[in-house]
Amino acid sequence: MSQFSNNWDNKKGPGIGDRLMGRFNNPGPLKPRLDQATRQIQTVMAKLDNAVVKLRDRDTYLFNKIVSSVQKRDTQRASMFANELAELRRMSKMVTQSKLALEQIVLRLNTVTELGEVVLTLAPATSVVRNLREGLAGVIPEAEGEMSEISGLLSGILVDAGSVTGSSLNFETANEEAERALAEAAAVAESRMKDRFPDIPQSIPDSSEMEMA
Repeated sequence: MSQFSNNWDNKKGPGIGDRLMGRFNNPGPLKPRLDQATRQIQTVMAKLDNAVVKLRDRDTYLFNKIVSSVQKRDTQRASMFANELAELRRMSKMVTQSKLALEQIVLRLNTVTELGEVVLTLAPATSVVRNLREGLAGVIPEAEGEMSEISGLLSGILVDAGSVTGSSLNFETANEEAERALAEAAAVAESRMKDRFPDIPQSIPDSSEMEMA
């Protein structure tokens, strides 16, 4: 446990773990860096919360526009608004999925208590962040830079933890876990979307159908 303690909170003198980590440009104790990663992730999560609110307001606006256009028998505008709403909800699902996935990462980071757990925890987490960064780039461009920083920070911690513990990283297993986590987040996001928003009409009736109605 002395090796873990030395590298975790840096309260004791240098041990074998510290000497090994010194070979990697003295990256510093791991626990503060994990805390930093957690804070950065929480910052992104707050921005995603704000984005969800804005998207929800826009969703309500567009849905009302569809209803109004249908009532006015303006099928062209109704279709236009429906297409925009469909794209907006795709973005909303992506943002919600990202928020849920990041929540799980923070939860796991907060439960890490041993150095050996760092590799097992961060391997899939780093893969998840990398995937989310690509997805969010087209929805919230300003989040891409922050996600890149988080990805780099987690990758650095992962490498350093692996060098100290001698743990080998199984990329295939890590990617499988990441895909599973993203799929679970996507399923929950889909369920929440269905609960919060009314269905978009699959087709907008043309003027003749409206007159018959």
